[in-house]
Amino acid sequence: MKRIMYLNGKFVQESEAVVPITTHALHYGTGCFEGIRAYYSEKENALLIFRMEDHYKRLMQSCKILMTTPKESINELCEITVKLIEKNFEKADLYIRPLAYKADPAVGNFNLKNLKNGFAIYTVPLGRYLNVDKGIRANVSSWRRIADNAIPPRGKITGSYVNTALAKSESLFAGFEEAILLDSEGHVTEGSAENIFIVKDGMVITPPVSSDILVGITRQTIMMLCQNDLSIPAVERVIDRSELYQADEVFFVGTGAEVTPVVEIDNRPIGVCKTGPITTRIKETYFSLVHGTYPKYKEFITRVRP
Repeated sequence: MKRIMYLNGKFVQESEAVVPITTHALHYGTGCFEGIRAYYSEKENALLIFRMEDHYKRLMQSCKILMTTPKESINELCEITVKLIEKNFEKADLYIRPLAYKADPAVGNFNLKNLKNGFAIYTVPLGRYLNVDKGIRANVSSWRRIADNAIPPRGKITGSYVNTALAKSESLFAGFEEAILLDSEGHVTEGSAENIFIVKDGMVITPPVSSDILVGITRQTIMMLCQNDLSIPAVERVIDRSELYQADEVFFVGTGAEVTPVVEIDNRPIGVCKTGPITTRIKETYFSLVHGTYPKYKEFITRVRP
């Protein structure tokens, strides 16, 4: 399939969606991105984009940090994304990647305000990122999460994902499937590219936004479902490393990770070393929501048909 992409105001063939080797963002990580999922519904023969507008709102917030705000409005970006999916429609779950980046030549210029912006959107098929059924093994990484006053994790800044790559690679080399990062004070922040929740005594707990985390849209969705729909107490507070080992359940959430149980951390079993009952309820509700079968929150879904 010849894929169409959106680059700097035009729909172009993938072969034409290229940037010069001198591009500032390639050298210095000066870009912001989003990850958006669209789930294929066989029953409707449609792709269901989950919380597209909220993802673009977050992209705009990230862009404020790097001064990379695109010229298109949020509504225009949503319309462009729908058109792009129509052009690339296929009967498979899709991942949508918008990217706002500094497009000027790299050498000798670090004045973000004066650098020219570029903008692109592309789509790729994406299935399961992690094993959401069986669960995964994780470890606490030796790499610390970067701090807000260094490279703000609350922005999805391309350069900051070197931190992710180092932590994830270390975990894979050690035989684990995912990393858990601590902040400079030794408190739990998140996974390499996912927010984290622990379950203790029937309560769901996640680090606060002040703990150097990405302010996740899936994270916010899970908090909302727990509080409004599932009658599960959900709180934000600082989490210590040792609490991970004593948790009844642990799970990751994110656009890629969806809801992924963690059944072992640092070679210690979590609970009974399988997906726990609260994680199961949350996961089933979340999947019903993103696949368009949940009776509430219909406004979260944008349907695209061929």
